[in-house]
Amino acid sequence: VLWLNGGPGCSSMMGLFMELGPSSVDKNGAPKFNDYSWNSNASVIFLDQPVNVGYSYSSGSVSNTVAASKDIYSLLTLFFEQFPEYTKQPFHIFGESYAGHYIPVFANEILSHKNRNINLQSIAIGNGLTDPYNQYSQYRPMACGDGGYDAVLNESECQSLDNALPRCQSLLQNCYNTESAWTCVPATIYCNNAMIGPYQRTGQNVYDVREQCKDQENLCYTETAWIAKYLNQKQVMKAVGAEVNDYASCNTDINRNFVFQGDWGKPFHRLVPGILEQIPVLIYAGDADYICNWLGNQKWAEELEWPGQKAYKGAKMEDLLVDEKEYGKVKSSGNFTFMRIYEAGHMVPYNQPEASLDFFNRWVGGEWWKA
Repeated sequence: VLWLNGGPGCSSMMGLFMELGPSSVDKNGAPKFNDYSWNSNASVIFLDQPVNVGYSYSSGSVSNTVAASKDIYSLLTLFFEQFPEYTKQPFHIFGESYAGHYIPVFANEILSHKNRNINLQSIAIGNGLTDPYNQYSQYRPMACGDGGYDAVLNESECQSLDNALPRCQSLLQNCYNTESAWTCVPATIYCNNAMIGPYQRTGQNVYDVREQCKDQENLCYTETAWIAKYLNQKQVMKAVGAEVNDYASCNTDINRNFVFQGDWGKPFHRLVPGILEQIPVLIYAGDADYICNWLGNQKWAEELEWPGQKAYKGAKMEDLLVDEKEYGKVKSSGNFTFMRIYEAGHMVPYNQPEASLDFFNRWVGGEWWKA
């Protein structure tokens, strides 16, 4: 399994040490065993990408998802050449947040090569940004009490989101029509200011509507500071063979470059129907996240135009259970599956470790795939 964090420009070491790796890092900088690690049942590669993120380095740079996909394809091809014993293993790509952009493009790139040595079996996106046009329409309901949690915004703030949405969607539609930086950059900047700005100004955590953002400098989670401190230790860098001078959780230059190339607003969900023709796709979402919330992910999944759309729309929501406790809902038809995970924010394995390991193992085991 390849695991990717988002950003764009944030390190997958956050997934490793905060969410689903074999150990987390505690406040004293000591590794702490994770009973619900995903690599209890799979070999997981945590990749810092695009280049110059985390421990990754390069003399060049990458400023859009399509360029990043070429590097990913090259890297995976080289990896499986070096370790041919893994080429027959089923391979899956999981990721969250901006990986909602990355993963459709990366999967499309891999599947476009007929003579590949990458045995890609499925992809899964957690709390991803994939179809901004449909997802931005769900910021107001999520902020204003219709997402299963108390409203974060008051009535006049909710009204301002209502007022801003038509312009935001018309700008995003222009971006979808042309896919050029000239239309996509203004769409991204306007929509983020208008639809995310009012929520951020409340001081509530954009990654979890249930709590305040306690640590503005560290993406609201002090754990990211503990991880960075750990990964900046000379002996840790030496042990893993890191060839950088320092480690940062997120590279803000890369984030800005992606935005200014128009990458943020692009309609990468359009690649999903072609992927569904070949492999299964899972969209899962912790239902307390604001920034890539479950309502928006549910909406784009419903609106996606593909041959199985009608059957998917008609499919029933089933309960997700572990040890007879319900932790979410799942809806699946053909190669397409959507999950809502209860009481989890942007990072599902962080908030719901046991539930996330359960659906992960069941997914890679093929439970919801077409026979």
